[in-house]
Amino acid sequence: MSNKKKWLTAGIAMLSVMTLAACSNSKSSNSGTTKHISLPASYTGSGKATTAGNNSTLKVAEVNDAPFAGIASGTLASNAEDSDVFSPGGADALFNVTKNWKIIDGGLANQRLNRKAKTVTITLRKNARWSNGDKVTAKDIEYPYEIIGNKDTTSQQYSSDFAAIKGMAAYHTGKAKTISGITYPDGEKGRTVVIHLTKLAPSLKYAGNSFIWGGVEPYEYYKGTPISKLASSKQVRKAPIFTGPYKLDKEVQGESTSWSPNKYYWGKKPQIKHITIQVVSTNNIVAALTSKKYDFVLGGIGSSQYPKVKKLKTYGIAGTPALSYTYFGFNVGHMDPKTGLNVMDKNAKMSNKNLRRAMMYAVNIDAVAKKFGNGLNWRANTLIPPTFKNVYDSKASGFPYNMKKAKSLLEKAGYKKHGKWRTDPNGKKLVIHLGAMTSSAAKEATYQYYLQQWHKAGLNVKMTTGKPMEMNSFYSTLQKPKQNKMDVFLGAWSTSSEPTPTQLYGVDAPYNMGHFATKKNTQLLNSLNSNKAWNAKYRVQQYKKWQRYMNSQAAYAPEEFSYSWSPVNKRVKGYNVAPQNNEFWSSISLTAASPK
Repeated sequence: MSNKKKWLTAGIAMLSVMTLAACSNSKSSNSGTTKHISLPASYTGSGKATTAGNNSTLKVAEVNDAPFAGIASGTLASNAEDSDVFSPGGADALFNVTKNWKIIDGGLANQRLNRKAKTVTITLRKNARWSNGDKVTAKDIEYPYEIIGNKDTTSQQYSSDFAAIKGMAAYHTGKAKTISGITYPDGEKGRTVVIHLTKLAPSLKYAGNSFIWGGVEPYEYYKGTPISKLASSKQVRKAPIFTGPYKLDKEVQGESTSWSPNKYYWGKKPQIKHITIQVVSTNNIVAALTSKKYDFVLGGIGSSQYPKVKKLKTYGIAGTPALSYTYFGFNVGHMDPKTGLNVMDKNAKMSNKNLRRAMMYAVNIDAVAKKFGNGLNWRANTLIPPTFKNVYDSKASGFPYNMKKAKSLLEKAGYKKHGKWRTDPNGKKLVIHLGAMTSSAAKEATYQYYLQQWHKAGLNVKMTTGKPMEMNSFYSTLQKPKQNKMDVFLGAWSTSSEPTPTQLYGVDAPYNMGHFATKKNTQLLNSLNSNKAWNAKYRVQQYKKWQRYMNSQAAYAPEEFSYSWSPVNKRVKGYNVAPQNNEFWSSISLTAASPK
């Protein structure tokens, strides 16, 4: 899995299939702030796979309330649903992993770390090919770094951690045309790349770290197109190629993708002859499953719909704790387009941390999770998901509901009531705008509840544009270097499989869309992968310090953790979303010619 940190498609946590899971038993487990059910990661229907079944079409629903953007390149995509609809292509992932996402041999490539020499050596397998028959080369391992680091790129994956690669900073600022620290012992068309770094970080042992990109890009196929125009090119949008088990046959823009086996795939032979992945809205998915239109879902179904889905007799359920969470973001600054750095504005409307903290204490997220979560969502207490057991801080309290505390924080910070509403500390009228995405009925009811609670605290909070926004326009507003339409926004992250949060909250992270940037945040983030951090105890301690610091600042505040889950039709065998299943799509087979 590449180290893509992505925003998620709706206010509901959703995830690409690499981390989706299977469920049906409902043992209770306790992690974080409340109890929730736990689900198995796999599901297998009874009976044997049949020729008629495998010759038919596996029908997958991508649950989302907007068309997918259609960017097939991992370095350029930023929406989780693009990862989903192109996932049969294998995400062009370099490495196989264990259940903890630790890199092991046996994937498209193997990795060797040399702490003394400060190098990472990546060697491709001999039979690595693209779905058009071209060889995967050393240059294809290097090219993602050029795409991510290019000063005119549309990629949002860059963060200061990449600057640990020698020559990357000079390339990123446009001072150098190539990245000097990436070398080819057997030439660009060979199989090996050596990456020279200023330091090796402990996160390098895991896929999805923020130093080494975990995927390849087809250099020969892309090379005629300038990097600034790649995202809109035919090669990325209309006729992408892949290294995984399936090749793309057809894409209906924003609506569906269709796949058949990739005869050049090096790994386990895919068993099903055809796959279609189709976008279905959150409001229509239960009806579509009831009429047996789909075998399973990507993108995630809202937990409010779990009781209805659970009742469907011809589906099992599978799931894993999500590599994602929903959060509140506060607009506290802007991104300086000249330096590419986030800068806090001390006069920003939301610059007072006690205003932000008060807004968090005023809402009862435990009650929301209880009402709509059905044991699959629970109040988040930090910005690190509990699935990262070793670094997650289960003792952090987060923001349990406390209206009294909220009002007292506002009073002390000078937000005094004049009539119905509070004014700012200068006595000026205060109107706060909430940005949120169109979503399920349950999620939109939650938005209304938040507004009601803030009104009770005396804050005049209204929705940006007066109603929830379509996902693409929500993010295009939020991504502007400076915007004043949203003062607080509700988002969700699909994190990578290594928990370092630099790409989300770093001073130079494009994803830091609230523009929170302090010296202390930078120091804490840097400490997570410093030389000292090879000592596991120290690293855990720094992670916990960072989680508590972020809670104290509340520029980003956690909302909910969740399970990533899917109904799975009874004709499906071998559905398994555990991280160590490195052959998700090739492991699936079918016992009948259409969903049961």
